[in-house]
Amino acid sequence: MDSSALLTELPRLRRYARAMVGDRAAADDLVQDTLERAWLRFAQWCPGSDLRAWLFSIMHNLRVDQLRRPGLNTLPMGDEDFEVPTRATQSDRLEVNDLEAALARLPEDQRVVLLLVALEEMSYEEIAGVLGIPAGTVMSRLSRGRERLRLILEGRPPSANLRVVR
Repeated sequence: MDSSALLTELPRLRRYARAMVGDRAAADDLVQDTLERAWLRFAQWCPGSDLRAWLFSIMHNLRVDQLRRPGLNTLPMGDEDFEVPTRATQSDRLEVNDLEAALARLPEDQRVVLLLVALEEMSYEEIAGVLGIPAGTVMSRLSRGRERLRLILEGRPPSANLRVVR
């Protein structure tokens, strides 16, 4: 069997599938499944026999299998049927202003590390190289800066965490 013989049967297969299924997309899927199965099992076709009858029997059996298989009841939907939910953006500018003010209240060393991590997406090692400090110090400043920023944004006073050293 060659591909040209299959291609000559395509219009008949599509017409039969549309009549059998009713839905254009489902009929095209059925034709594709039929051609795929025929191509994979072409060794079962007896040369000299009616190719169209063989293809139609494959299509019929596939359709029977589809009907036997429990499926979901679906409704065709177009792009216009979907409403993309959008979040409210009225408060975005206020939140940005609050964040900017909170960042300004951070100590310089914490703010710099926080901005390099969050905005520039630098690794701890890269930041340590840029600032000339150990990576552990970067992690410590970042942790303290995040905590202090969270407290400021929540409206709570950041604790000083001062220790008395004797």
